[in-house]
Amino acid sequence: MIIKKLHEMGLRSDHAYTAAIASIGLSFLSWTASMKGEAAGTDRADRWGIFVGEWAPTFFGLGLALAQYEKD
Repeated sequence: MIIKKLHEMGLRSDHAYTAAIASIGLSFLSWTASMKGEAAGTDRADRWGIFVGEWAPTFFGLGLALAQYEKD
């Protein structure tokens, strides 16, 4: 039901895969920016990197579900 609604709204598997790849890059960038821009040190930078990095599997999962829906 959710996948059908997302597909009707124009979201395609390619969009989700692109978002997943972008979130991996954004994870690295947020870690780097936190390391250089904050005095909090490695712990906070790691938290930012992990937080953003957790988006990638969700986007890959949506991509797979949308790809399956697009086959039907």
